[in-house]
Amino acid sequence: MSQSQQSSSGQQQKKSGLGVTLRKLQPYLWPSNRRDLQIRIYLAFAVLLASKVVTMLTPFTFKWATDALIAVANSVNPAEALASADGSWLWKAPVIMTIAYGLSRILTAILTQMRDAIFAKVAMNAVRKLALETFEHIHKLSLRFHLERRMGGLTRILERGRKGIEELSRLVVAMLISTIVEFVLVLGILAWQFNWLYSLVVLVMVTVYLVYTYKATEWRMTIRKRMNESDVEANTKAVDSLLNYETVKYFNAEQREAERYDVSVERYEQASVQTYTSLAVLNAGQAIIFSIGMIVIMVMSVMDIVAGRASIGSFVLVNTMMVQLYIPLNFMGMLYREIKQALTDIEDMFNILEQDPEIEDTADAKPLQVDNAVVRFEDIHFAYIKERPILRGISFEIPAGKTVAIVGPSGAGKSTLSRLLFRFYEPQHGRILIDGQNISEVQQGSLRRAIGMVPQDTVLFNDTIGYNIRYGRWDASEQEIEEAARLAQIDGFINSLPEKFNTPVGERGLKLSGGEKQRVAIARTILKSPPILVLDEATSALDSFTEKEIQDALDRVSRDRTTLVIAHRLSTVVGADEIIVLDKGIIVERGSHNELLAESGVYASMWNRQREADEARETLKRAEEEEGTSFRVALEG
Repeated sequence: MSQSQQSSSGQQQKKSGLGVTLRKLQPYLWPSNRRDLQIRIYLAFAVLLASKVVTMLTPFTFKWATDALIAVANSVNPAEALASADGSWLWKAPVIMTIAYGLSRILTAILTQMRDAIFAKVAMNAVRKLALETFEHIHKLSLRFHLERRMGGLTRILERGRKGIEELSRLVVAMLISTIVEFVLVLGILAWQFNWLYSLVVLVMVTVYLVYTYKATEWRMTIRKRMNESDVEANTKAVDSLLNYETVKYFNAEQREAERYDVSVERYEQASVQTYTSLAVLNAGQAIIFSIGMIVIMVMSVMDIVAGRASIGSFVLVNTMMVQLYIPLNFMGMLYREIKQALTDIEDMFNILEQDPEIEDTADAKPLQVDNAVVRFEDIHFAYIKERPILRGISFEIPAGKTVAIVGPSGAGKSTLSRLLFRFYEPQHGRILIDGQNISEVQQGSLRRAIGMVPQDTVLFNDTIGYNIRYGRWDASEQEIEEAARLAQIDGFINSLPEKFNTPVGERGLKLSGGEKQRVAIARTILKSPPILVLDEATSALDSFTEKEIQDALDRVSRDRTTLVIAHRLSTVVGADEIIVLDKGIIVERGSHNELLAESGVYASMWNRQREADEARETLKRAEEEEGTSFRVALEG
């Protein structure tokens, strides 16, 4: 990432907050092209308001039931009054109000669940759209971005971002907005039913309560972070020690390992105690602040009742409303902490979306037109880091249907050429042409469709063999897949498997051997049938026997195709039409195999060293075989 990108990312993180994040989420939570989801939002808020109105009516039904019962108790002769026709209402009213109280609570629960059910589709659609957009954007970002990031970290950002949107939607709608609406209704009802002093007391109490909750939660989050770090440290030391069990035994270090582990566990113990203590302080402080506010309100209610300005039911009304208000207030610490975490997770996702791809098609980019597939590198200069140039003025051409091999020591810039050809990077100077078309001026998709790659380390999808071969051309028929496998000389192996092409290859293809994975990669490239082929050290990680078989398959694939071979083992490029030797970013030699050997230069030196190393390995192998034979003869004797 460039410095400008880092600075802009830092600025975005500084200004992140609930308002900023909600504005970014607005197109996803309020999709302009989804009228059905917009209607759901209206319905969800209507149901939310209805549930809060019913919630506010619940204390009134309690008040009315209480006043009705007091009226019955205050009758001169309650039994006679209830028996008379005129007094029948005295016993009906308390029963009706009690039933109404119970029904209002039931209705509140139903409306609350309806609200969540109605809004769920809106929230999950936002989760899906943003996650998909981020996933697609990650694929558009440059290779440099992916090399600088851990892949596990990217998937965690996607996972946490999805959960963050879901959590934020639920917390904001279900708790934050719901609590704000309820709080406003409580203030209005207290001012209307009693006087504005009641509302003022509740307003002051809630303000002090929220300020205290914010301060205490910030303090607790610091302690909690320290506890989590101690937990990770303790687990890391435990795993490290147990993985090195034999080493611990070799050096009699059990006591030392136990002491190291105990130091970490002691830190975790101290942080855990502080966490529980801080929770007790938070809960106690919240309870004290709320209780003081409640006492003041109820004393005011008592004074109004004594003065004849209110009924005893009003005392019950105030108490019930305050208890109802305490339930959402009690979750404010958790709500703040969870919203803050959700904001962080969502902001990480938005930071990725705001990353600009390093390589983008120009506005007037056209599809690549391939006729002869002549590839030309003209005066290519490139550096991953400005201070360390990799390629310095490289120029060569791969004629139509010919094979050009690039060899040289490690770090010479061989694989960089293939990355530039695929436009994973742009050269700082020079250009690459295919049939006279500058690849920086054509559409990337059309460029990559024209090039096939067989890499050194083939990584397969965790799916079947057939799926991985079909990846070369998704619309291929079963017969074409089988033919590609035959040409790659892997059909015999596949047909020997019980599930044949439906055999799972495991994560990264680990259920297959190196040679089998390479053959799958070759079959995939055969199926793609590209006019240009890149072989990037495709056999360097294989043993000699497997290398020979794979090389035969590669020779068949590259026949009549414009081929760029990047090789470490020189024996694989003997038949190339031209061999180019790179060293320190420049071409030091070029020619056929025999011509380069005749020059007795860099290539000849590399060839002799590899041949000596191969002969030494062969001698060692024969010695081991002879030793094994002698040992068996001695045993039989």
